[in-house]
Amino acid sequence: MEDDVKISRKKPIYPIGPGLFKYLKAYQREDKLPVAYHDLLNFHETIPSIDKFGNDTLWEIPIYPQYVQDALYSQLKIVYAKLKASGNTRIVQHKLIEKIEFCAFGNTHPFRIKIVNQLNDVYDYFYIKQADASRIYGLELEEILSPNQVNYLYDRETLVEEHIVGIPGDVFSKTRMYTPDYNLTRIAKEFVKFNERCVISLLGDMRAYNFVMQITPDFDDFQFRIRSIDFDQQFYEGNIKVYMPQFFKENYPYVKLSMEHLNEATVLQYQQEERSSIVHRVRSERHRIKDLRDASKTQQLSTRENIVQLRESYAKYYQNENYFNCESMTDIIELNVKNVIRQVQL
Repeated sequence: MEDDVKISRKKPIYPIGPGLFKYLKAYQREDKLPVAYHDLLNFHETIPSIDKFGNDTLWEIPIYPQYVQDALYSQLKIVYAKLKASGNTRIVQHKLIEKIEFCAFGNTHPFRIKIVNQLNDVYDYFYIKQADASRIYGLELEEILSPNQVNYLYDRETLVEEHIVGIPGDVFSKTRMYTPDYNLTRIAKEFVKFNERCVISLLGDMRAYNFVMQITPDFDDFQFRIRSIDFDQQFYEGNIKVYMPQFFKENYPYVKLSMEHLNEATVLQYQQEERSSIVHRVRSERHRIKDLRDASKTQQLSTRENIVQLRESYAKYYQNENYFNCESMTDIIELNVKNVIRQVQL
């Protein structure tokens, strides 16, 4: 299956156009930040970042001149206050920046910032990345179409994102999936729902290391939710399988679990449950999703070749010739949502 899934490793970073900028300002995602992404690039060397078990994390720790580091750390605390408390710096009075890490292999070459409370050693993370229009659309669609809330800020070429807590999907499948107290059917159910959300919202490349598993103890069981932590491949690729987590070899443990614990009838039931939830969210956020769609019409977000390939694939997948009329990736998403609404109303 993996051989059929082709992903462009050289996906371009699309700048934020006037329409999207207006949208971000209207929905309070835009702010004036004291530090920009390019300011964090003022390092000359790095050292490997090692986790608490002595393993290389594949992130690097930049080494800054002391005078640069002092100013940068003070500015990053203000950024954290803006992200978490609308700029109220009282929340960072007893906090310090412990380290900055850099990921050289990600599409947006992100920085991960660790901030620690000196009073109790409780820590948090946040991320600074290059602003990419398609990634921002992914974050907004996650906010609107999924049960999850996302928190981020944008300023010119800089994107600041809140850390999404959870166990990385690949780590969970290898070390935690078969915990005796866990209901495996619930995990399989969540994977089916997650797969359905990705298909509808065109969220691509959801390999296990690009999502996390969140576990919530309930009064008589554990609840599970899969959350994306990577939106770099939002509606760019033309291969429909890129938007179906079930086709990635990294997700085979989840596919296997679903095949063992679910039958066709229950899979259809859980897909229908997710579609119904999406319809409720779209209805409650209909003005916001309209504004987002209008903003997307004003800029390029993929190639013509990819759009044509994907609309043909969705026309075949849903047996719906209306997809041939789609002229953009957001047209495809809009038709996906309209089809979901029709199915739920039947």
